[in-house]
Amino acid sequence: MDLLNELKIDDTNAGTGTGTEWISSSGDPIHSYSPVDGKKIATVISTDKIAYEQVIQKTREAFEEWRLVPAPKRGEVVRQIGEALREKKAALGKLVSYEMGKSLQEGLGEVQEMIDICDLAVGLSRQLHGLTMHSERPSHRMYEQYHPLGMVGIISAFNFPVAVWSWNAMIAWVCGDVCIWKPSEKTPLCAIACQHIVSDVFKRNNVPEGISGLVIGGREAGEWISHDHRIPLVSATGSTRMGKAIGAAVGSRLGRSLLELGGNNAIIISEKADLDMAILGALFGAVGTAGQRCTSTRRLIIQENIYEEVKKKLISAYGQLSIGDPLDAANHMGPLIDSDAVNIYLAAIEKCKAEGGKFIVEGGKLEGKGFESGCYVRPCIAEVQTNAAIAKEETFAPILYLMKYRDLEEAIAIQNGVPQGLSSAIMTLDLREAERFLSSAGSDCGIANVNIGTSGAEIGGAFGGEKETGGGRESGSDAWKIYMRRQTNTINYGNTLPLAQGIEFNV
Repeated sequence: MDLLNELKIDDTNAGTGTGTEWISSSGDPIHSYSPVDGKKIATVISTDKIAYEQVIQKTREAFEEWRLVPAPKRGEVVRQIGEALREKKAALGKLVSYEMGKSLQEGLGEVQEMIDICDLAVGLSRQLHGLTMHSERPSHRMYEQYHPLGMVGIISAFNFPVAVWSWNAMIAWVCGDVCIWKPSEKTPLCAIACQHIVSDVFKRNNVPEGISGLVIGGREAGEWISHDHRIPLVSATGSTRMGKAIGAAVGSRLGRSLLELGGNNAIIISEKADLDMAILGALFGAVGTAGQRCTSTRRLIIQENIYEEVKKKLISAYGQLSIGDPLDAANHMGPLIDSDAVNIYLAAIEKCKAEGGKFIVEGGKLEGKGFESGCYVRPCIAEVQTNAAIAKEETFAPILYLMKYRDLEEAIAIQNGVPQGLSSAIMTLDLREAERFLSSAGSDCGIANVNIGTSGAEIGGAFGGEKETGGGRESGSDAWKIYMRRQTNTINYGNTLPLAQGIEFNV
């Protein structure tokens, strides 16, 4: 394929790298199959423990040099990475779509997120500021500053195979850190492509070898990173179950963890909402990426007076969806990632029915011409009770649950009544309802929106959630601070040494 040639992907690829160099490994081969058509794209040789140790050693050496490079110069390297991504946007976006299964528009949008975070990081490289404080002691000055932390371990998921890595890596690099990335074994070729793109920039700038470590493998590789005391920060995206294991491992060695875990996101639709906007937001949130986003809309909490009208509009909207090859721009939704995901989706449907859920748009596996990979499903909608157990779980698939509410207090209670706390939204034109939803007694999620859906977070804001979502924050705002170590400094510019709190110590 011309696409693979452009991104420097061969039939068999080394899955272990340090920036511009590739390391041989005797690890097991990982075959990447596209959920689009079921065909094998290419093979990657996974990282074994010996190769992992080589990456760690090279990365540690790189940190000693990289941390001394002035932050604006580090930012210049990231700026050039952004330019390289602009040049490769079409090819990388297409690979994301083909290897992961999301629509081409979403694949291109994911690469645009990478470009955007490069832009943000470049500006940040001149703003890694601390604070200056007045001292209680005469002729003294106090201030805080931030220093590079060290090695950042990045464990990313299949649903955003390149963007989440960039959210972490670009910020970490301008902060003076080095990275070691363990991508999802379901999308290894996207990681290989990214490593090739950044390596060209590194070569031009004589960047120290090792600032971009890559280790491709399964659960074992993630465990190596989680338990490695040489890695002070582990940023992990995935399921709550995975996050609990990583958090425990990193916490046991008193390391830092940045966890972006499950979401069970809801949109409250008020009777004072613009229903056309509400339907569009719900549709994109529930069906985008085939429901495989951590921010996917999984619950609609609808005011009882407009419930039937909303239901009717949703049924009509779902009837217009086109499902098929995501590389065809005419299709709204592509496949799930693999057959295991399809089985989880089907099991959730059966559980919903067993709990009394009524499907107003039926789901099921799609078969026949164009669906030969076995990974295509129908997006579906079920009416459930507010306390339905299945609606409190995160199923990574296009299943949308509808439920009624009477007043806003009840709606907020329903929305907050799940273990997850990532994204939330309310559709209303009433200022009081909007402000109530955003108040401390409103949504308990890390993201709370008014008149937009649960998906589509912007780079400039901190991204993350509460409760079983893990509490981590990535991307914009002051999320950069977790990638650095904080230091308080006191300078005595006088000729005496007054002790704190007026203590006298005569010698």
